[in-house]
Amino acid sequence: MLPETLRFENDILYILDQRRLPGTVEYIPCTSAEETARAIDSLAVRGAPAIGIAAACGVALASRSGRSAAEAACERLARTRPTAVNLFWALDRMKRKLALLPDKDLYPALLEEARSIHREDRENNRLLGEAGAALLPPSCTVLTHCNAGALATGGHGTALGVIRSAREAGKTVKVYATETRPVLQGARLTVWELLEDGFDVTLICDSMAAALLKRGKIEAVITGADRVAANGDAANKIGTLSLAVLAAHFKVPFYIAAPLSTIDRTLSSGDSIPIEERDTMEMRLLPGGGTLPERYTLWNPAFDVTDASLIAAIITEKGVARPPYGESLKALFHEKGELP
Repeated sequence: MLPETLRFENDILYILDQRRLPGTVEYIPCTSAEETARAIDSLAVRGAPAIGIAAACGVALASRSGRSAAEAACERLARTRPTAVNLFWALDRMKRKLALLPDKDLYPALLEEARSIHREDRENNRLLGEAGAALLPPSCTVLTHCNAGALATGGHGTALGVIRSAREAGKTVKVYATETRPVLQGARLTVWELLEDGFDVTLICDSMAAALLKRGKIEAVITGADRVAANGDAANKIGTLSLAVLAAHFKVPFYIAAPLSTIDRTLSSGDSIPIEERDTMEMRLLPGGGTLPERYTLWNPAFDVTDASLIAAIITEKGVARPPYGESLKALFHEKGELP
């Protein structure tokens, strides 16, 4: 059984330290917004939905010191991961709740709001998984990238949630997962998570994806997303765009699995999505120990943007959107009861 990514007990947020996986299961206790922000900054917790949930809990922790502390926490947490829109969605929700509360009721009410965000994400992942499972044939092999599973969300997962739901529906699913360089989320997290759940999973290097797809034995490529623009352009872990281009070349459907909270309707296209650039030390470290020379110039974007034209479908908790995404995504929000 997988350990929980996040749990809140006795006024402490416990964050599963994903930097230590798969070798060690260890939790980081966070008692303040600053400790929560540092856990997000350092990738101890990652995955857009999980980041949003953790940030909401951080705001609740800060509110024990008053309204101004909670407001400051929102500002601090917003600076952690600029690409993941779920972070800002969760913080905006906490701000709206904060504005409605009297000072004496801040902490219990904000904590309940954070728990609601966590609970709703887990429930939405289940619905998303069921919608995506219907796209897969009874027996199939899928390729995934990075980690979009229970570890990256409130539970069940997005891309991996589709795979889990397909198995629950009686389908046979074999999985190939990329290493996902430079931080190896696929190798360290996805393969471990799927093995813990008893899946048939094989790890490949990122550069092996073309050779694998050319063999003609992959029925679908499924990834998560950190932000989806109104036109369907999707930002996800660096390397996703390469997979989408390869999938199009080999005529394999490429799916994005993401809750509606990942869709940023304020952005008309992916050109406006901010792309986080991380410390080049992530690339400089060598597998056998040591580092690359300092005179090497390195570029380390954490995400790339996949054009909507390469995406066969975007899977959400409200159903499956297909091109043209400007219309289909808007319809899903309308169905949810929000203004399109």
